[in-house]
Amino acid sequence: MLSSPRSATDLTSGEAARAAAGLRLVAPDAAGPVIELRGLTRVFRKPLDFAARAANLLGADIREEVVRAVDGVDLSVQPGEVVGLAGESGCGKSTLGRMVAGILSPSAGDIYFEGRRVAELKGQARRDYALAVQMIFQDPYTSLNPRMRIRDIVGEAPLVHGLTSRAELKAYVREMLSRVRMDPQYDTRYPHQFSGGQRQRIGIARALAVKPKFIVCDEAVAALDVSIQAQILNLFMELREQLSLTYLFISHDLGVINHLADRVVIMYLGRVVEEAETDELFARPNHPYTTALLDEIPRIETRRRVYQGIKGEIPSPLNPPSGCYFHPRCPHAMPVCREVAPPLKTVAPGHRSACHLNDRPA
Repeated sequence: MLSSPRSATDLTSGEAARAAAGLRLVAPDAAGPVIELRGLTRVFRKPLDFAARAANLLGADIREEVVRAVDGVDLSVQPGEVVGLAGESGCGKSTLGRMVAGILSPSAGDIYFEGRRVAELKGQARRDYALAVQMIFQDPYTSLNPRMRIRDIVGEAPLVHGLTSRAELKAYVREMLSRVRMDPQYDTRYPHQFSGGQRQRIGIARALAVKPKFIVCDEAVAALDVSIQAQILNLFMELREQLSLTYLFISHDLGVINHLADRVVIMYLGRVVEEAETDELFARPNHPYTTALLDEIPRIETRRRVYQGIKGEIPSPLNPPSGCYFHPRCPHAMPVCREVAPPLKTVAPGHRSACHLNDRPA
């Protein structure tokens, strides 16, 4: 079952849970990261329609809408590591994951896969990358084609890419279903015949069928009941060990992140504001936003506790504030926070944070 972080006497519950499952914190690999992001940015633009352009000709000042969904993110993921990406809805987590998986193209910045710049990959190298990095989506009810049988959903890609022959396809699909703990004989059924948890297992089997090295999990358990969430998380842990997989695990649920991840990255309005190993971040959060998120994790306590969300509203990504994006909601905001965006700085070994409070004399 999921652990419930985080009281003062229980700051290593995530570490204990991972150790009990046979997992370990992953040290940086001398061979380099599987995935590395450098200045990754994604901008969405809504061009002016005919009416707006006509109005501008008559003297109006209507400008196109621009959203910087991901804004200059640097991140690396080592082989065998699970990196948890967390933050409130709308912070850019899913957009970043889709760029890593090749679903969206970056507006600026670079993605490197095993040391090679993805934008420069051509031909077979590009196809190898497309197979090596897979994505598991949030909603198991919409991510599967309702008109296809399970054997086709799971088996189509490996057949097209020559990972199995048509003669061996049935056995190959059934092996994938067995790996995610589903009855292999279900391969002739359609998605509507399964529960949400079973559909998510099918989505995992589809991703595994092309023998990936890196999996982006985009809120992969958010749509499931809590008991089913625990089963799927345990499955992810087992697959990681069995197949030497590396994960970018996107979630707004810090309890899930604490249970599964080796390292945590916190995003706010498209920017990374803090990054550290899981137990370091939960025990000693540095950024005020991270502290606020951790303070509001539901947990069992004997005393009565009134829930209070983070004060203020998330600024509009169409018109983000100047300086530090979090300063309108931050109880420690200083004048410099309104003017200058703080860079990520090392505040402890393996722990980086973007906050001007770290610039004050000790």
